[in-house]
Amino acid sequence: MFKHTGFTSRFLQGERDISVYVPPGYEEATERQYPLLILQDGQNLFDPKTSFIRGKTWRVAESADDAIDAGEVEPLVIAGVANAGERRLAEYTPSRDMKMGGGDAGQYALMLTRELLPFLRANYRLRSGPAHTGIGGSSLGALASLWIGLRHAEIFGQLAVLSPSVWWNHRYILAYLNDVAPELVRRPRVWLDVGDQEGRRTLADARALDARLLALGWRADVDLHFEEVAGGTHDEPSWAERVRPMLRFLFPAERRDSR
Repeated sequence: MFKHTGFTSRFLQGERDISVYVPPGYEEATERQYPLLILQDGQNLFDPKTSFIRGKTWRVAESADDAIDAGEVEPLVIAGVANAGERRLAEYTPSRDMKMGGGDAGQYALMLTRELLPFLRANYRLRSGPAHTGIGGSSLGALASLWIGLRHAEIFGQLAVLSPSVWWNHRYILAYLNDVAPELVRRPRVWLDVGDQEGRRTLADARALDARLLALGWRADVDLHFEEVAGGTHDEPSWAERVRPMLRFLFPAERRDSR
């Protein structure tokens, strides 16, 4: 695990830490290049001391190690981008809500695509192209990742959308999907999930998002996997249980070069 502290951006305020997981064998296989997955809320992914629920993380490194060692998942690099605390809501929302504000995800996307990606590619051995580049998160982080992935489908071809905040600004993301989907040259591959204990509204919204994606041309279990997790809740321990199947869908050990 590598940690880059104090990462700054000309598009956003403040500093944030970037935590980077590298797969088993990375140091030895010096000629090999790897896919990349960028995840939001980096504080919650790896380190129990920084997680929102102290002591409870997504266990991303452990799940990735286990899945790679089992031959289920292609070895990949995973970068966790720490959220900006009180500016998290603004940076993770793609439109401005009259009551709640927000709407700075466009600036956040510029940081990711114009600054963080070049930084990661300069410091780690990464494969290029959307088939080998993913973005993801949970809750508002999932909303931001879905919107950025659709907006920059030429960069991000694999989207991890866990318990998304579809509710934001009168379900703005559904309208955005209607607008952008017909223009996509390449549809990103989407893992979408929700826990059945996250509340009626969250469950209904995730189902609506799944239905909208299918109506717009995504294919179930081909380029879209939707999972309702029995007993799943809206917290780090529940998202930790979903990491391994998410990686297995988006970055399977046997990948087709046609994507």
